[in-house]
Amino acid sequence: MKLPKEGDYITIQSYKHDGTLHRAWRDTMVLKTTENALIGVNDHTLVTENDGRRWVTREPAIVYFHKKYWFNIIAMIRDEGVSYYCNLASPYVLDAEALKYIDYDLDVKVFPNGEKRLLDTDEYELHRKHMHYSPDIDYILKENVKILVDWINKERGPFSDAYVKIWYKRYLELKKK
Repeated sequence: MKLPKEGDYITIQSYKHDGTLHRAWRDTMVLKTTENALIGVNDHTLVTENDGRRWVTREPAIVYFHKKYWFNIIAMIRDEGVSYYCNLASPYVLDAEALKYIDYDLDVKVFPNGEKRLLDTDEYELHRKHMHYSPDIDYILKENVKILVDWINKERGPFSDAYVKIWYKRYLELKKK
């Protein structure tokens, strides 16, 4: 699979552990790809839920996916500051159709004031039992929550103000073309 290049648009598809499609984002602009990571932006992007409902993202958001970490990061650029929504999820794969990953329910939200919240623990426990997450998956996800919180605390990568500014500026430049 040829890597998408800067300015290309891709679809993102989120699946559940049982293989069902969970959610899809159409027309995410690619800002950078490497062998292991993809940085993109959603800005008023059409999102389709698994039940057919559709909605459009409200604000620009820098998205970060990695092939080695079990999480992805969405930095939502809002008037009151940057909020982060982090999905505990499988590393992504990219094929001709879309960037794809498995969403494992747990989420970490980071507010502009730095407050962090672990979300959807009840949903995770329900799906862990219902969809038979293995002990290995459970361990990997819990370890990746620790890695993610460490990144947040150290303002590493997407959690750096400079990172968000650089990639948002690049998006605005590409959008003008």
